[in-house]
Amino acid sequence: MEQPNAEVQLLKNKYDLHNKPEVKQATRRTLHMPQNIPDEKLPRDPALLIQNYLDRLNNVFDPPQLEGHPDFDRQQRNIDMLKPIILDKFVTKVEEIPEGYWKSQERIIRERGQQGDYDHFTDKEKSKWKNELAQGLLEDQGASLEQWVDYLAHADSAVIPNAMKYWVFRNIIDLQEYDKDSQEFPKRSKGTVKMFPELNQEALTYVVNAVVGKYKSQGVDFERFGYELGEEEKQRFKKALESENFGKLYAWANEYIQPVSQEEMAITDGRWVIYDQNDDGDGYDKLTSSLRGRGTGWCTAGDFTAKIQLKKGDFYVYYSNDVNGDPVNPRIAIRMEHGNIAEVRGIAAKQNLDPFMNEVLAAKLEEFPDKDRYLKTEADMKRLTEIDDKAKARELLTAQDLRFLYELDSNIDGFGYERDPRIDELLSGRSQTQDMLVIFDCNFSQIAHNARQINESTRVYVGPLEPAIFTALQKFGIENIYTKFPEGKIRIQNLEIGGKSVEELTKQMEDEGVKIFEGWTKDMLKSRDFTTLPNPQNLKLVILKVSDLGLTDYVAIDQIYARANELGLDLCPAEVGPHLRLMYKDQTARDDWYYICMKQITDSARYPRIFWLRHRGNSLGLGGRLADSTNPSSNFSPGAKFVFSLPKAA
Repeated sequence: MEQPNAEVQLLKNKYDLHNKPEVKQATRRTLHMPQNIPDEKLPRDPALLIQNYLDRLNNVFDPPQLEGHPDFDRQQRNIDMLKPIILDKFVTKVEEIPEGYWKSQERIIRERGQQGDYDHFTDKEKSKWKNELAQGLLEDQGASLEQWVDYLAHADSAVIPNAMKYWVFRNIIDLQEYDKDSQEFPKRSKGTVKMFPELNQEALTYVVNAVVGKYKSQGVDFERFGYELGEEEKQRFKKALESENFGKLYAWANEYIQPVSQEEMAITDGRWVIYDQNDDGDGYDKLTSSLRGRGTGWCTAGDFTAKIQLKKGDFYVYYSNDVNGDPVNPRIAIRMEHGNIAEVRGIAAKQNLDPFMNEVLAAKLEEFPDKDRYLKTEADMKRLTEIDDKAKARELLTAQDLRFLYELDSNIDGFGYERDPRIDELLSGRSQTQDMLVIFDCNFSQIAHNARQINESTRVYVGPLEPAIFTALQKFGIENIYTKFPEGKIRIQNLEIGGKSVEELTKQMEDEGVKIFEGWTKDMLKSRDFTTLPNPQNLKLVILKVSDLGLTDYVAIDQIYARANELGLDLCPAEVGPHLRLMYKDQTARDDWYYICMKQITDSARYPRIFWLRHRGNSLGLGGRLADSTNPSSNFSPGAKFVFSLPKAA
């Protein structure tokens, strides 16, 4: 048997591998010993036993070519035979997905106001929905493991010793995809639908070299980065190296050894590639192949997701050049749905745009008719960067800077799924009270915290909503109203209703691109209970969350109306829904809902409904939401937003 390498010692120490039955059986086969020979007769050297086992494994994945059969690829034959066995063993089965996962999916449906619709599914329809979702997710999960099998069996991985390949794979099957927020690869749990870690060849090679170097008494090469790492970052890697913790080592390397190097990040030249939704061939495969191993964090790297997304619209990717001038580094993704921009993603934290790509994106967005919404996002990111630079330079922030940072006038839009982490970093440690004095140009005595403190000098109200509170606020013309600063902003809106027939309202919505969702919404508009005033009339509206009303659990519509009545609020005329939809066109937050507090209108199936306003995809929509106090599935969450009518000021 061949002499072992030094790193084989890792497998002995970490897994006691030399004592495993499969290792001993491999030794018997190599020495042509009968399988019933007792363990005591086997060689005693643990390293030799392990090395022999690794050699036999390698012979499976990289067998010698058969003489006389030059066209027969034994390696590919072996891989094709073993791959299904590996995937079957480690990829989650549909029946293993825990009930908790489906509960979480149903909770999302509930929070989006779709519970009533979901409840109308038959058991067969629910089962089909679950199965299709599960099959797609697990297909991507299998592909994420398959990439590791292919790589470790391929000549590209020849630089990795066999002992280290075994160590890598043993760890990969226990980890799930990278979590950029926690900067770790979480442990896999039984039944998870998460993918396996993404292959980052450069990061993997760095980790393997560091572990091999440890067993050869070599130091860690921190010089290869081309920039100075902090001592804390170095110590974090060294600590993980001591325990040979692959998950922590690989996570560290993924953070500091980006597929796009520091040098290449500054290269903005490149090209846009469009993946056509009408490509019936392998368009999705070309897309996913160009993203795998690139550390983008985009879900599009999975085949199932890519297929679904391309069915809905074209997909644009900007590839910047590498140091050789080849456009291979994905930096920006623009995903389309029904001809409109659905989302824009970058490769910075939480899929935000990296700072080098602002001009590239701005130029591209000029080609799209709905660019304004995304240009606002680009402008927000530029403004946030300016404020971040101010803060680092210890410059004082102006009232306008603070209004922007606290998102008092509009949300700060970013290109990631979550908001830009710099916002919380900048707000951390600031005194909200002191900032309020700057923002509202007032002193402490001009901020009221309950109804008794409100007077003619009050500039701001921050406190709970109490009976008759809105009467006092209107009496003194107070516009800055918060249940909690800054997230509890109470918005008061003027709206003109009346003067238009149902037909005129419907046609205007259609002409202005408002989508009227579901058949029951049209039922509501055609109902005899939906009426409009013959003459224009001004209303003052207030938008409140259920939690603003003091209701902290899922509640029925009657409970919301009862509490609103205690606060002196009125129901809205039903026509507020269409009128507000036509007026409120800056509803830009994805999945942002507003429900109209109104007398329910019964649809054609005899279900009571109220209007909602929603930004869905790139459409501004009007819909009808189930609002039945006898049906708990139609209850509303504490975060649901309602539009109420304010009584006229005395």
